[in-house]
Amino acid sequence: MAAQHRPDPQQPQSQEEFTALYGRLCRLATGDSRGALATITPERLRAAAHEVRLGRSVTMAAPVETRAAPDNPRPAGHHLTSPPEAAADGTGLHFATDHFSMNVHGDADSHLDALCHVVYDGTLHGGVPATTLTAEGATALSVELVRDGIVGRGVLLDIPRLRGVHWLEPGDHVTAEELSAAERHQHVRVGAGDLLFVRVGHRRRRIEAGPWDVARTRAGLHPAAMEFLAERQVAVLGCDSNNDTAPSITDGVDFPVHVLGVHALGLHLLDYLQFEDLVPLCEAADRWSFLCVVAPLRLPHATGSPVNPIAIL
Repeated sequence: MAAQHRPDPQQPQSQEEFTALYGRLCRLATGDSRGALATITPERLRAAAHEVRLGRSVTMAAPVETRAAPDNPRPAGHHLTSPPEAAADGTGLHFATDHFSMNVHGDADSHLDALCHVVYDGTLHGGVPATTLTAEGATALSVELVRDGIVGRGVLLDIPRLRGVHWLEPGDHVTAEELSAAERHQHVRVGAGDLLFVRVGHRRRRIEAGPWDVARTRAGLHPAAMEFLAERQVAVLGCDSNNDTAPSITDGVDFPVHVLGVHALGLHLLDYLQFEDLVPLCEAADRWSFLCVVAPLRLPHATGSPVNPIAIL
């Protein structure tokens, strides 16, 4: 695909520019019912297994938050339904049981967006009618589409490392040029069927500076950077932020990366991951690719799922 004009990341993107970009990406979509996952062929999956060199596995998920915070006003709920007080006397058999509830698409917990998550102009990815979303759940493109998990070659591009900073400031954008520069800096290249993870340092900033209202301001990808993913035939996109910058740079569209990624390209998105455990291993080995296993819960009619992606180096 010929390189497109890359706009100034600080300039607003007009509705006309977004619509043109959306149309280009729709034409590059796989057309498969699984969306971009179709790029993970059996041959590419087998090749991904050869990425394991160190024999180490590491999580890319953040701990589930159960306390309210500026970025998490509706935290996950967790309590014991069968407290173990009765076991205090030390006699007999007892079980501790618990209950868990979660706002899956919140701004703090690591989660996967299914292809039914984004409704744009009355449709889901591939032109599936939005009427397939019912009170009982999604009847098409739900999390059930990935019931067998997502397994492939993961690649982490660390943008703060490229810039020489701890994190990108809220409101900043990752450009396609920076994704290419990070490849060169890290001696890795994103290829077809890869699971691409982009670090903006959101999680480190949250740990060191404290939570903030990320619905109002956060770092993410510039919409035009999605052409990089389309050109490379990426299968999945994950970020330690929401993937979308806030406030939106696109006139009339609050979550342009979600629209371009999920709706146009058929990408499953992973939001609010954490890479602080993975980065030291990658730096020590000077390897930024790995076998990756993503196993969402089996929620047949859900629009997303809590998730714990595992990198295996």
